[in-house]
Amino acid sequence: MEEIRRKREEISEEDVLAEVEIWKYVFGFVEMGVIKCAIDLGIADLIQAQGKPMTLPELLVATHECSLSKLYRLMRFLVHRNIFKEVSTSDGVKSYDLTPISRLLVKHGERSMAAFLLLESSPVMLAPWHAFSGCVPESGKPAFEAAHGVDVWGYASGDPEHSELINEAMACDARLVVPAILEDCPSLFDGVQTVVDVGGGNGTTLGMLVKAYPWLKGTNFDLPHVASVAPKIDNVEHVGGDFFVNIPKADAAFVMWSLHDWGDEECINILRKCKEAIPKDGGKVIIVEAVIDEVEEHEFKDVRYVLDMVMMAHTSAGKERTQEDWTNILRESGFSRHTIYPIRAIQAVIVAWP
Repeated sequence: MEEIRRKREEISEEDVLAEVEIWKYVFGFVEMGVIKCAIDLGIADLIQAQGKPMTLPELLVATHECSLSKLYRLMRFLVHRNIFKEVSTSDGVKSYDLTPISRLLVKHGERSMAAFLLLESSPVMLAPWHAFSGCVPESGKPAFEAAHGVDVWGYASGDPEHSELINEAMACDARLVVPAILEDCPSLFDGVQTVVDVGGGNGTTLGMLVKAYPWLKGTNFDLPHVASVAPKIDNVEHVGGDFFVNIPKADAAFVMWSLHDWGDEECINILRKCKEAIPKDGGKVIIVEAVIDEVEEHEFKDVRYVLDMVMMAHTSAGKERTQEDWTNILRESGFSRHTIYPIRAIQAVIVAWP
């Protein structure tokens, strides 16, 4: 007993903190799983629709067939994580209300991130993490292919439900990023009459841009199985194709969160096709991607590093890039100059000219 006590006394405060910290990684999947459960149960949607905090019995009735004790434990965890908050009604009854985080979980909310979390927590996207260690060796197989036998795009083309979930998740990001672009780069489309969104998914991003800049005419360009089911949007034409082969002509090519899915050589090929699609005089390519800064701190720095690991797990050669990486890729793609504009989002805006 004395030997055990002596060894415990020799443990530094730093080691004690490490013992606390390591549990976050041991059970790192729990938060995702619990929040997915809250989305599946529609808890944020129910409180939003009620227009006021809801008591546990009210949530129990509204969620149908839940266990009272399990629902209580679920809400206790979510309150502890500040996903929801406890409030008291005028007669002192404990109720649950939305926080800024849970407002992002309202499925059809203006800034909803629910579909993105449902995508990343889906069995399809979780499976590659079990093969992640195998993709790190030089001769290793990409994790997604190891798990599913095809790459993420091949899988999506054969699974319309998963393809729709990917597009809904990208639309979630658009609803957060486009307002940041409009605020921090308001003159981005000055002098531009036509724009092609390269890899634009279901057209959410382009729809927001043409609404903000009414003079714009947009072409939403994505794979045929994506473009063919995209919803009708005023001033937007959906076109299916392959951006490695040809990109529709426009004054500006807009590429958001597509280049990070690919390795450097593929990125260079895509950007060369973008360059071919725009006028030599006055044309430009607008890239919206993360720019990793390994020195300076930033509120989204941790998310950018996490996304880099997601690219490693879910794509064959995709990655997040540093400023130097982007400079090299744009130079190899034949652009004469570029400027990086920070915005309050995970991504930055990179404008490149022929």
